[in-house]
Amino acid sequence: KALFVIELEKMSLKCLDTKSGHHDAAQEVVAKIILTKEMTMNIDKLAPIAASVVAVIAVVVVGDVEFSFSPQGGGYVLDGNAQWFILILMAIGLVHGIMSPVTEHASQAMIIAAAFAFPRLADTLASIPAIGMYLNQFIDQFAIAIAGYAIAALINETKSRIMAD
Repeated sequence: KALFVIELEKMSLKCLDTKSGHHDAAQEVVAKIILTKEMTMNIDKLAPIAASVVAVIAVVVVGDVEFSFSPQGGGYVLDGNAQWFILILMAIGLVHGIMSPVTEHASQAMIIAAAFAFPRLADTLASIPAIGMYLNQFIDQFAIAIAGYAIAALINETKSRIMAD
């Protein structure tokens, strides 16, 4: 890592040198920076950011995601734009879970518990004056992405058990 920093500093000095070709040296520096792992975004960083942004937009556009309980079976109320935000959040969670599978059983259990518990715990946030309702809605929306991740973890676990020798 230190060797890379020294190399990057040399290349930066090369860019500042008036006798060298600025364009080629600048492109080389940019290529080195882009290729470093510390500077790039991976799915483990991008998916939670995307889920948070979509959840905030969903809170502003849709409001609360309602879950209906009925004797025939409950489910999310899919009216208006809510269905599209639920689909997007679920897809973010599924893609994240498939591209970055969780192999530890304790982590899988934590993800499944979080997908189940977050919406229930978020209901207590509604008692906070002025912002509690929005915090509750955000956690409800974000929990949909966590549920997608949990489904992907269960799919990966089932696949690994079927494919095991």
